[in-house]
Amino acid sequence: MTDREHLWLRLAVDLVILTVRDGQLQVLVIERANDPYQGRMALPGGFLRAGEDLRQAAERELVEETSLDGAVLHLEQLATYGAPDRDPRGRVVSVAYLAIAPDLPIPTAGSDASRACWAPVEDVRDDLAFDHNQILRDAVERARTRLEFTTLATVFCGPTFTVGDLRHVYEVVWDVTLDPRNFSRKVVQTPGFIEPTGTRRIPPTGRPAALYRRGSAEALHPPILRASPGTDG
Repeated sequence: MTDREHLWLRLAVDLVILTVRDGQLQVLVIERANDPYQGRMALPGGFLRAGEDLRQAAERELVEETSLDGAVLHLEQLATYGAPDRDPRGRVVSVAYLAIAPDLPIPTAGSDASRACWAPVEDVRDDLAFDHNQILRDAVERARTRLEFTTLATVFCGPTFTVGDLRHVYEVVWDVTLDPRNFSRKVVQTPGFIEPTGTRRIPPTGRPAALYRRGSAEALHPPILRASPGTDG
C-alpha cells in the first residue's frame, strides 16, 4: 500500500459514563468477554453497523453491554481517536461519547461483556484496555471543566442541599480539598447558581446549615475556576 492509496478502516464508538457514587467519581466499565484483551476492563463500546449513525450506535452498545438506556442520557461527543496501533484487530477509529449523570442504576452485563459495573476512576484509570486510559483521562478533564463553567454540580445534590454538599461534589470531581469559606463566598456571589430555600438542615450534632436549591442559570458568570497549583482553592 502506497501513501497515496485510500485507507480502509472500521469505525467504532466508545462511551464514558461518569457519575458520583459513594462519595467518589465513578465510571461505567465492562469486563471484556472476548479477545482482544479478554478479561480486561474497558469502556463500553463497539463497531458501527450498517444503517446506524454514531449516536444510534452509542445508544445500542450501551444497552447491549450494560443494560443502561443511552436515550435518556445527555450523550455528547468527546473526541475522535485514531492512532494506527490503538486496536490490534486493525485500523479502527473511535468516536468517544461522554455522559455525566446522577442516580444511575447498577448495570447488567450483556453482549460481549462478561461483567459491567461502576468503578472509582482512581482505581481503573491506568488499567483499561485499548487506549481507554487516555479516553477516560480526557473525559474526566471535560467533566472538571464543565464544573468550572456550568451549574452541573447542582444536579448531583438533590432537590435541596447545603453549600457543603455542593462543595463535596466539586472536591470529588476535581480531586482536591477546597477551603469552605472561600468556596461558599464564590458560590453565593455567582448570579443564578443557587437560591436559598429559607429553611435549614438540622444535624444531630453541630450547627444548622442553610438549604439551597438549583438556580436558574446554566452557565456560571463568572466561572468557578480550579485553583492553580500552590494556590488556595
